[in-house]
Amino acid sequence: MRDKTQTNSAAPGDRLIRAGAVLFFIGAVATLVTVAPFLLGTTPFPTFMFGLSMLMGVGFLVAGAGVFRSIAAGRRQARGATR
Repeated sequence: MRDKTQTNSAAPGDRLIRAGAVLFFIGAVATLVTVAPFLLGTTPFPTFMFGLSMLMGVGFLVAGAGVFRSIAAGRRQARGATR
């Protein structure tokens, strides 16, 4: 039998952190894949690489928002526990 007490134990920002990590990872892999041929000298510089690195930045910001949301929820919970 599954323990149902752990279903909502995740912090509120966990989904944002995961989504940001996925975006960052996709951007990082895509950037490496597009830059590798340029570094090998087989293709000209890929200008859309800047968009891919921006995807990494967006992922970083989304994950950061999740961290701040988790911190805020923890503070609210701590404040409620002291009352």
